[in-house]
Amino acid sequence: MDDLRDAMQRRDATRTSAIRMLRAAIQSMEIARTDPKDPRHGQPVVEGDLVAAIQREVNQRREALDFARKAGRQDLVEKEEQMLAVMEPYLPRELTPEEIAVEIDALIAELGRDFRTVMPIAAQRLRGRANGKVVADVVRERTQ
Repeated sequence: MDDLRDAMQRRDATRTSAIRMLRAAIQSMEIARTDPKDPRHGQPVVEGDLVAAIQREVNQRREALDFARKAGRQDLVEKEEQMLAVMEPYLPRELTPEEIAVEIDALIAELGRDFRTVMPIAAQRLRGRANGKVVADVVRERTQ
């Protein structure tokens, strides 16, 4: 809220818009918890849930950025990059490929070199700390 207030006072439209998107995603997740049809109905919202909501928004921005680049829309590329620059600091630091490799090597030592065995557990353990595509690439590289 402090960041939103600050962005509004500075009349920074991009930052204000990005923070509002994050707040909307979090509020939508909180509202979904009140729906009896939701599998997580009634459960309290924890920090991991907030990180997951922010991660979804960041992933949507990355996907939009990728589409904009493929379409050759430089104006949209710049807009999405600015939005990402505002949103990413709200996420915990992601692991580097080298740090992911160390974790994957430990899993391989424990479970063997089968991709289908290692990948689901690696994805679960590294969720929120590493990009899923990078994890899959490292697992694929290490299990071959």
